[in-house]
Amino acid sequence: MDPYRYRPSSAHNAPFWTSNQGAPVWNNNSSLTVGERDPVLLEDYHLVEKLAQFDRERIPERVVHARGTVAKGFFEVTHDISHLTCADFLRAPGVQTPVIVRFSTVIHERGSPETLRDPRGFAVKFYTTEGNFDLVGNNIPVFFIRDGIKFPDVIHALKPNPKTHIQEAWRIMDFFSHVPESCHMFTFLFDDWGIPSDFRHIEGFGVHTFKFINREGKETYCKFHWKPTCGLKFLLDEEAVIVGGTNHSHATKDLYDAIASGNYPEWKLCIQTMDPADEDRFDFDPLDDTKIWPENLFPLQPVGRMVLNSNIDNFFNENEQLAFCPGVIVPGIYYTDDKMFQTRVFSYSDTQRHRLGPNYLLLPVNAPKCSHHNNHHDGFMNFMHRDEERVITKENNFNQPGERFRSWPPDRQDRFIRRFVDALCDVKVTDEIRSVWISYWSQCDQDLGQRLVKRLNMKSSM
Repeated sequence: MDPYRYRPSSAHNAPFWTSNQGAPVWNNNSSLTVGERDPVLLEDYHLVEKLAQFDRERIPERVVHARGTVAKGFFEVTHDISHLTCADFLRAPGVQTPVIVRFSTVIHERGSPETLRDPRGFAVKFYTTEGNFDLVGNNIPVFFIRDGIKFPDVIHALKPNPKTHIQEAWRIMDFFSHVPESCHMFTFLFDDWGIPSDFRHIEGFGVHTFKFINREGKETYCKFHWKPTCGLKFLLDEEAVIVGGTNHSHATKDLYDAIASGNYPEWKLCIQTMDPADEDRFDFDPLDDTKIWPENLFPLQPVGRMVLNSNIDNFFNENEQLAFCPGVIVPGIYYTDDKMFQTRVFSYSDTQRHRLGPNYLLLPVNAPKCSHHNNHHDGFMNFMHRDEERVITKENNFNQPGERFRSWPPDRQDRFIRRFVDALCDVKVTDEIRSVWISYWSQCDQDLGQRLVKRLNMKSSM
């Protein structure tokens, strides 16, 4: 019997019902009781296991972006930017990289309507040959704040009132009256832009300024833009009421049905670039995430295309357990000193460790698809198989200890030998252990070994 043949998968379903342990279950409809009308027995292992599993089906909801949908596909380079970055997945036109994309609303709960006025998350995980790259953005090119220390306060203001659990405009207006940099974001959120018709007709933005680094080490600032080939569409307030009242999951269904029918959505990836030497030439800070880079000064440059051609196989495994972090980058792409960017680098992975556990990167949807290796061990739910042994070929264990011993004056050598003889004369030290140490010290220095033997023989005869 191969103990690793039947890994957990519906592909290995037994023809009969079993417990989680694999034992046959003869009755999945009735509890075990003392008699026909008597109490249920605690020894009904299948009942206890079934209820305990059910009680633990839900994991903590995302604090933000709880409501979302996911699709898979590929990214293909169409234009050469190898002069800007040494990132391998961008090395040449024609290179394809698998991706998984999560679209989301930001503020409300996992089951909330997809027609609410809210930013939309647009997060792309590239499974590159150099590890994962997470481009975690929104459908709006700017954000409310420029310093991450305000982020919890922003979200608290936008979330429902903790007393009534109703989102209230006065709380939003009150808080943001103290945040003048939020005006730019509100020109999108309170515009028609604030309610996209669905996920296929939205743009995506990296929001932050990134760094490209090429093979010569030259740095270039860049911003990422996703442009849908099918254009932009929005819902007016009255339309949103009708659509949301008809189907509160309309955007999820629209994306799923489009892919299932072969009408694959596609986005063009474009970038804007800037020489860091020029960052002080403008009336805004290029690293300020509440600002855009005017396209007349920094024209969009095409890079590639993303096609979503596959729906996910399991909502929980590939949506609820899917984890993004802006800190997940690859060689050739790096962070800038954008303060909001810097705080997101920490916060996102931290929330995943809370939601999913410290080994969330072992989950198939989050794990890199390239060979990888580190020395991270154990922790909750760790199933990494490790059987490697690393051997240093040039051990040379005895040369340097011998040199150090010979560098000492005679009295210091005597004190060292006396201390080691005392240690080897401990009553629990066996003759075998003493022989090993005499062998070691003799290889370090022949005279040291002989002096140890002499001292040990003298001590044992006393």
